[in-house]
Amino acid sequence: MKKTVIKAAGVCVLSAVLASGYNLEASANVNGFSNTSTAGITAALDKYYISVQDDESAAAGIAALTKEEKVVASVVSGYTNLGVANVDTYLNIREEAGEEEEIVGKLPKNAGSEVTEVSEDGEWYKIKSGKVTGYVKAEYLLTGEDANAKAEEVKTVMATVNTTTLKVRMEPSTESKVLTLIPIEEELEVLEDNGEWVKVTVDSDEGYISKEYVDISYQLPKAVSITELKYGEGVSDVRVSIVEYAKQFLGNPYVWGGTSLTNGADCSGFTLSIMSKYGVSLPHSSASQSQMGSAVELGNVLPGDLIFYGNGGSVNHVAMYIGGGQVIHASSARTGIKISNMYYRTPIRARRFLSN
Repeated sequence: MKKTVIKAAGVCVLSAVLASGYNLEASANVNGFSNTSTAGITAALDKYYISVQDDESAAAGIAALTKEEKVVASVVSGYTNLGVANVDTYLNIREEAGEEEEIVGKLPKNAGSEVTEVSEDGEWYKIKSGKVTGYVKAEYLLTGEDANAKAEEVKTVMATVNTTTLKVRMEPSTESKVLTLIPIEEELEVLEDNGEWVKVTVDSDEGYISKEYVDISYQLPKAVSITELKYGEGVSDVRVSIVEYAKQFLGNPYVWGGTSLTNGADCSGFTLSIMSKYGVSLPHSSASQSQMGSAVELGNVLPGDLIFYGNGGSVNHVAMYIGGGQVIHASSARTGIKISNMYYRTPIRARRFLSN
């Protein structure tokens, strides 16, 4: 297949705008983040007001932005050729251009990607999103000004962990109880700014993290890699089947108290409904589910086992292990049913319900 490699000029970053002496003012403040737009670049200034009139004051403005007062740059500035998934749930990413090619990842609704190649017939784009590279159908990807407009519409302020392990606490204090631990490079949605702390969501929970250990920026969702289980290759047929069944509902809504795989389920409602199809009856409670089945070491889990998370020893979230170090779960109202790294937060225990 002939490919056309996309080339484009780089995008100016916010610091260049400041250094050039453009007038930049931040005024509106929402949840501790102020928004402004200058020379096509939108920024949120964390409880900070800048008025830049000349080069000298521009340099002073840049120097004043400390670790605690970070610029949140435009989401579009992170891409050269932005592509945004224009689907209701997830877009398949394939190893090569073709509908029969192996699926290597999923691009969530409104997720961002870098478009690097276009097929000769224009029907496929080669993209990179997160850690996934592959091909998607061009008809399901917004590009150009449409992609830029959608990105600015759906962008979310995220905190990316830049330390090995980060504690999420109940209150903005180092004396507060630890809710869970988050590994490096995980991203958490920011709800509000509290000076040295930011309030974030972890699944359906809310907590606080120290701003010292995160990088704050506008983000779009990213692709997730997929390890496709195959029948007859080391995993029982029933485990392959249950995982493939669960993945059918990727992107469907999260609804607290719900058990519908299509119209909305919470975390335990999702696992309850998946397991029910395979003859396993579970209560509608993650804590109760964690006391059933048989115990299994976290290092020995198999696809179809359930993984439990919570605060200390108290369980409040459940996910299903799908192989390749990943889980599928009904995470939150913002993300719905999604795939995550098994250690996206610290798991408490695992339980096995399938006998083979």
